[in-house]
Amino acid sequence: MAVSASSPVLSEALVLAPVTALDWLVIAPVAWCIGIGAVLMMVRHRGMLQPLIAIAALTVLVCLDAMLLWHVSQGGPVTMVMGRWLPPFGIAFTVDLTGALFALAAAVVALAGAVAAMADIDASGRRYGFYPFLMLLMAGASGAFLTGDIFNLYVWFEVLLISSFGLLVLGSRSAQIDGAVKYGFLNLVATTLFLVATGYLYGIFGTLNMADIARKAPGLRDTAPLMTLTALYLLAFSMKAAAFPVNFWLPASYHTPRIVVSALFAGLLTKVGIYALIRVSILLFPVEREILGPVLALVAILTMLTGGLGALAQTDSRRLLGYLVISGIGSMLAGIAIGGPDAIAGTLFYALHSMLVMTALYLAIGLAARLGAGFSLAVPSGLYRDHAALAFLTLALFFSVSGLPPFSGFWPKVMLVKAALDAGAVWLAGALLLTGFLTMIATGRLFLLSYWRPRDERTAGAGQAGLPVSGLPVRRLPITIVAPLVVLTALSLLIGLFPETLLALARQAALALTTPTAYLDSVFAPGSLQ
Repeated sequence: MAVSASSPVLSEALVLAPVTALDWLVIAPVAWCIGIGAVLMMVRHRGMLQPLIAIAALTVLVCLDAMLLWHVSQGGPVTMVMGRWLPPFGIAFTVDLTGALFALAAAVVALAGAVAAMADIDASGRRYGFYPFLMLLMAGASGAFLTGDIFNLYVWFEVLLISSFGLLVLGSRSAQIDGAVKYGFLNLVATTLFLVATGYLYGIFGTLNMADIARKAPGLRDTAPLMTLTALYLLAFSMKAAAFPVNFWLPASYHTPRIVVSALFAGLLTKVGIYALIRVSILLFPVEREILGPVLALVAILTMLTGGLGALAQTDSRRLLGYLVISGIGSMLAGIAIGGPDAIAGTLFYALHSMLVMTALYLAIGLAARLGAGFSLAVPSGLYRDHAALAFLTLALFFSVSGLPPFSGFWPKVMLVKAALDAGAVWLAGALLLTGFLTMIATGRLFLLSYWRPRDERTAGAGQAGLPVSGLPVRRLPITIVAPLVVLTALSLLIGLFPETLLALARQAALALTTPTAYLDSVFAPGSLQ
């Protein structure tokens, strides 16, 4: 039966107000990435055109995400529902400061990777879909950061996973296939757990809208098994984030693809897992997170120590960086375990710093491998003498990942240690400091063995993964890799010297997560939906 637009039933179920131009920014990043990915597929045989289109598109994506961040910081969380159906009927995209910050950092990382890929991905890699996979990866990451529906979070995880498979096996070397099998199996297990938990959640709440779940959870806490549900989600997302003891897939796979793919993975994949952990444990189930806090703290400590000690044991620079990614995940988990606005702000700051710095570190060791003909720490390159600028940039990034001033890694480490001490978690604070010390030793060892020792031409290797197509060392630095490396390192330094803006945004985002009134109002308040 037809219902008029003025019917009370229809007006209560549908958004009838026109959508403002700025509110389209909520879904623009996802739609843009999917559209450009389709265009790149249509020109897949034109290898020279693909990077130009992708770089231009990712530059636009950075601008879109920056405008979205400004829009959210000025007016609070923004919600858009698909098909104009109000929640809980319509699928919602809800963007707060946390999602906007992650989306912008991810776009910056992707742009850096697209530029670096001009020198690192050959014609075959372009023909078989590097740039379309990259845009699909960004569609998945952007969708995960911007969605307000937990089943759609699962969907965007799947989009992210599919595209990462494609990037991981690009080149079809035996080591890549082996790494992809390990990566794929563990991530599919995590995805299955995620799906099971989501089905369980729907059976309990009868809704998948995050704001609706957060609103209903207090009334169901005494009758529904929310602790079991929270534990399932924490396990699934811990596997995605490479937390102990389900982190062995990362060092088994991140060293196998081209170095620019490793850089993108280090900057993006595990951070989506951390974002999902924050969103579920802080926004949806804060009481259950508080009860599970000691368990999360233990997992955080073991993850940090696994990463730090694992990095010390490596003789391959790519594997070493993989363990540093794990170590950083432990530091972020520490903030989630502590809870509270200060700790969550530290976690958010650390995640944004790690996205930029870990991407830059992989690009830096990729350049070092090109110049020194290998990733083995047993092969000295003498880069400090022949390429002092690259050695300086790498050392600056080592300082940043170790949490030393004046770089971006210093401030989140201080925030997390202070939050741990304020909460009486002395052992957690000690683990954070010890991890920074282990990281400093591991990176210092890498620098001394690979950069400082004079090069021995008789022992220089060639033909390793991540080197130029010829497998031979080069003496000139590709500008398309140097430029993003310089920009990312400069960003780390600028954030370290002038942290006030990012500190304020991280604290504002953390406060909004722990007191989600504005988030809930953006979804359910009359007239607030667009």
